[in-house]
Amino acid sequence: RWVRHPIYTAMLGMCAGTALVSGEWHALVGWVVMALAYARKIRMEERSLRGVFGDSYDQYARRSWILIPGVF
Repeated sequence: RWVRHPIYTAMLGMCAGTALVSGEWHALVGWVVMALAYARKIRMEERSLRGVFGDSYDQYARRSWILIPGVF
């Protein structure tokens, strides 16, 4: 209801936590690569959903957030 892609929010949060706990710089690099890949995938999914659901999806998108409520 509030987030359109909750699985990506969860995966990015989990990997960010793991990167912080590990304290390794390459974990942060991995998180950045993952975030970029998800950003691309989200754009593709949004385009597809708009194509299938049209105006209904646009209305839903206006009242929900992509990943983090109140932020993004």
